[in-house]
Amino acid sequence: MNVSAALGAGRYRKPWRIREFLELLGKTQADVARDLGKSPVVVNRTVRGNINNRAVLRHLRDMGCPEKYLSLPEDMQGEKMEKEVA
Repeated sequence: MNVSAALGAGRYRKPWRIREFLELLGKTQADVARDLGKSPVVVNRTVRGNINNRAVLRHLRDMGCPEKYLSLPEDMQGEKMEKEVA
């Protein structure tokens, strides 16, 4: 469990695994922030599980980051499948 995280879905987020995933792609959290036009602080706080910025989580998932690392909020779980079916 991510003890520094907020209550809710982010509490089970795996920041080290997300960082490893980004490293495998040759990306950083700053790259994610630039891709989205967001502050690097927002990306970092989302990766750590302190906040659930849906744009950041969606982008990480769409990059191929496993959902088990992201610990998505309930309203985002299965969202990708719904888009593909529709």
